Amino acid sequence: MEQRQVGGSGLWVSRTALGTMTWGKDTEEEEAADQLAAFVDAGGTLIDTADIYTGGHSERIVGRLLRTVVRRDDVIIATKVGHTPERHRPCDTSRRHLLATLDASLRRMQIDHIDLWQLHVHDPETPVEETLAAVDAAVASGRVRYVGVGDLAAWQFAKYATWQRAGQAAGRSPIVSLGAEYSLLNRRAEIDQLPAVADCGAGLIAWSPLGRGVLTAKYRNGVPSDSRAALPHMAPYVEPYFDERSRRVVESVCTAADGLGVSPLAVALSWVRDHPNVATTTVGPRTAAQLGGVLSAEGVVLPREIREALDDASSPTQ
Repeated sequence: MEQRQVGGSGLWVSRTALGTMTWGKDTEEEEAADQLAAFVDAGGTLIDTADIYTGGHSERIVGRLLRTVVRRDDVIIATKVGHTPERHRPCDTSRRHLLATLDASLRRMQIDHIDLWQLHVHDPETPVEETLAAVDAAVASGRVRYVGVGDLAAWQFAKYATWQRAGQAAGRSPIVSLGAEYSLLNRRAEIDQLPAVADCGAGLIAWSPLGRGVLTAKYRNGVPSDSRAALPHMAPYVEPYFDERSRRVVESVCTAADGLGVSPLAVALSWVRDHPNVATTTVGPRTAAQLGGVLSAEGVVLPREIREALDDASSPTQ
């Protein structure tokens, strides 16, 4: 699997990342172990998790599998911090919370450092200088190697990145990545997030490149009983892409897939993956079989004519 530089930093990651949001709930640990082994065997390196995924179980499973399935040195561990769903405020990027949560993530994963630590959200109640000073302290301590942000608005990302860039001579850690949902069904990142990333010399981590699974074409004829949309806690996440515009985009993807002799998944993933400012795409398969479909798409490159046709078919104005 191709390894890509994240922005202009020294961090290199696989162009497909293995997301672990379902580990510990919809994906059992044995299944997660099979996924991780197959992913690393295919050359994948970036493992994406977060402190809140399945109440911390995702990080715990990652930690156990780093001791039993793959070597720690063979993977890049990315996690996130900032959401506080069970506390009196929805998010918290204060120095107190960030550094305490960092230590908790390290304990859960039984590791001594995190390769990419990401501010999951913007906290309007904490001064940005306090948040970023805590980030710098984490890097200076050796517990964090690189710093990114989650799905922040472009102005928020630019503010963080500019603050850090201005202080690099004083030892501040640059912001190397921005996470954003990006797919043929959701192209909002093109409005300002992708331009901001390019301007600040960072890389985009595109999540849900398969349109929450809809672009695999599994929902063309209804909701399969074993699909994410059939799960009560996940259906609200998928259903926004059951509208008429999404249906037309899926049909265009299927037409392209038929013409190329590949899967709709391969077409949709390749469209996102090969954008020049996308560092990696995060997929979240629930099963090893689903991951196999993702890995089989690694060699697919869309011809320019098909990419342009998909651009037109998925235009937000359509």
